[in-house]
Amino acid sequence: MPEFDLDSFKKTWQEQPVQPKYDYNEILKMLNKKSRNYMKYIFWISVAEFLFFTVLALFYIIKSNDSESFLSILEKMGVKKDIELETKLNHIYLLIKVLSLLVTGFFVVKFYLNYIKIKVQEDLKLFIIRIITFKKTVNAFILTNIGLLIVLILVLTGFAFYILNTQHIQLSNSEFTGFVAGIVASTILCIFLIWIYYRLVYGIIMSRLDKNLKQLKEIESQENIKS
Repeated sequence: MPEFDLDSFKKTWQEQPVQPKYDYNEILKMLNKKSRNYMKYIFWISVAEFLFFTVLALFYIIKSNDSESFLSILEKMGVKKDIELETKLNHIYLLIKVLSLLVTGFFVVKFYLNYIKIKVQEDLKLFIIRIITFKKTVNAFILTNIGLLIVLILVLTGFAFYILNTQHIQLSNSEFTGFVAGIVASTILCIFLIWIYYRLVYGIIMSRLDKNLKQLKEIESQENIKS
């Protein structure tokens, strides 16, 4: 009976070719499908946001007292509240709400159009381009919402100074400093909260989409080398 050589057996076993668990097409199909699913999640989140803000806007339009908090700030600075002032302020709030809904609705449609263009079986290079386009749309959506917030604060600030000037109210140095400091602090806080929200809601999905994009680019580079 021949003697069993363990070292020789181990060497022979290690030299055996390892069959890949998935071939190229299967890996590509899985990455494409995952990426499409991530885009679908972002689309439905944006739809939920649109519906939420639509209901919220309708509620405040019916309730029509969302400008009271800002009016109370103006009253503390000596502004006299009247029907004309309330009407102008309500018009500003209504304009911002409508603009916000239009912007959100635009991006919902944009997300949907980008999503339906994604085909699991399409050309790898074209698929990568579509993912990059979708990422840019998401970033534009986030930046636009932050921009709308800044516009709202600037409009309300300009309106406040306009009313103060119209009613010939002079603020003391301490009052002016406190007012400006409050605006700056509230702006920074609101931007930070918006950033945190989108970081939590979209950040996790986008990081996974980035990972898939990186893997797809590696596959594409390998295919270019082979060709």
